[in-house]
Amino acid sequence: MKNSGSTENKFTSRYLLRDERLIHNKTSDINVLLNRVKSDKKKESRNKIYFSAITSLGVLLFCASIF
Repeated sequence: MKNSGSTENKFTSRYLLRDERLIHNKTSDINVLLNRVKSDKKKESRNKIYFSAITSLGVLLFCASIF
């Protein structure tokens, strides 16, 4: 018969190592998060403006080519 104790140790040791990695808490600065939200909002509003400008220009060019 095989010695199942050595294989169990291999399997449990892998899971224990993963659990130790998960125990470490990550901390984040609230100011960094708020600045990231502000910059994301600015980027999103710029992208909306660019998209609306490009689509309106496209519609104007399309209308000008028809007439």
